[in-house]
Amino acid sequence: MSLVTAPQDTAVWVDISRCKACDVCVSMCPAGVLAMVAAPSSILGSMIEVVEPSACIGCKDCELHCPDFAIYVADRKEHKFAKITDEAKARAEAVKNNKYRKLSA
Repeated sequence: MSLVTAPQDTAVWVDISRCKACDVCVSMCPAGVLAMVAAPSSILGSMIEVVEPSACIGCKDCELHCPDFAIYVADRKEHKFAKITDEAKARAEAVKNNKYRKLSA
């Protein structure tokens, strides 16, 4: 078994081919990095998207709770992560209150 390496300068990424859009990762993210977006071609009509990659704090809650092993967080040796901010906490709460959907711009 080989280790998965992060795409260059990316804190968190998703293997969409493995994701079933259950939104567990979105519900676990304390920084509002992830959200669900409309994807008519997927089984459930939505898909996960990394909406605020620069806000990732590297907690790995999304990766650890993904039932499909579809989301990955870079290793701390490879990437410098953000610190949790009040703005990030508010974004995470807003995404949860928006039924895990991406917030409007």
